[in-house]
Amino acid sequence: MRIVSGIQPTGNLHLGNYLGAIRNWVRMQDEATASGGQCLYFLADLHAISMPHVPADLGANTREMVAALVACGVDPERSILFNQAQVPQHAELQWLLNGTARMGWLNRMTQWKDKAGKNREGASVALFTYPVLQAADVLLYQATHVPVGDDQKQHLELARDIAQKFNNDFCSEEAPLFTLPEPFIPPEAARIMSLRDGSAKMSKSDPSDMSRINLTDDADTIMQKVKKAKTDPEPLPSDKVGLEGRPEAKNLVSIYAAMSGSTVDAVLGEFGGEGFGKFKPALGELLTQKLAPINARFVGLRQDQTALDAILRKGAEKARALAMPTLDATYQALGLVRG
Repeated sequence: MRIVSGIQPTGNLHLGNYLGAIRNWVRMQDEATASGGQCLYFLADLHAISMPHVPADLGANTREMVAALVACGVDPERSILFNQAQVPQHAELQWLLNGTARMGWLNRMTQWKDKAGKNREGASVALFTYPVLQAADVLLYQATHVPVGDDQKQHLELARDIAQKFNNDFCSEEAPLFTLPEPFIPPEAARIMSLRDGSAKMSKSDPSDMSRINLTDDADTIMQKVKKAKTDPEPLPSDKVGLEGRPEAKNLVSIYAAMSGSTVDAVLGEFGGEGFGKFKPALGELLTQKLAPINARFVGLRQDQTALDAILRKGAEKARALAMPTLDATYQALGLVRG
């Protein structure tokens, strides 16, 4: 098993990022390496330039994301951790696959329609061809599995379509070039909502810092934010059916369940009938206990640019070595003459 997955380099990382994506990367790493498999995790900085961005922020956010991943448990010695920009084979293979991808396929991409909106003429070409780069990201390494959520299933199907067409057009039936990656559905990621509005996702773009638990928050700040989190006057129910129509209560219970490795029903079995005056301090203590080691390592790592750059450089060296055979074979299959 070879798992390949990428993540956009964003700053101001919070509890939603950790429980929604990063923790699953750590689990996949542990499970894959235990069974003799391999994980490649990359920071999708080439994808990031498909939308308007501030160059200085992109560099800083890339390093911050590396610090967060390592602090949360991604081990650069067991997984290959790198950023796309240091592995030019990603961009090269994208160009070679552009000859196989079809305009009709890309026009059907839901994410293209959503991000371009009504101003498609004003959107960047990179945004339109983004899914071809995603295909190159995984086909380059002969990935057997790609973790996908609902928003990425269509892009993985496109990668498989491109791989299949290329194999049909340029390879013999007995010796296809590209592996068709299978979707890997990770354990259901916790969907973490804002502490100020249980109907909105926890987000770094929310103007209120009280809406989220940042990975840089210390114990006092975490407890303060939890205690001030929006709730309702009713006590907690004894089962999860009673959380329907109570988005803030449901969010806090879900966070407790996710952080404790338990279930919503088990949490309500312990706290059902209790008010938030008892539950919030317990949640704050749990978050502090679980996040303290991550916070300490993250805060230290994010200030050590030399160490972060070394992690990316070493990971990129490993990734380039894995990528070259596939890229060379692609050039050869297309009949391109290289010295």
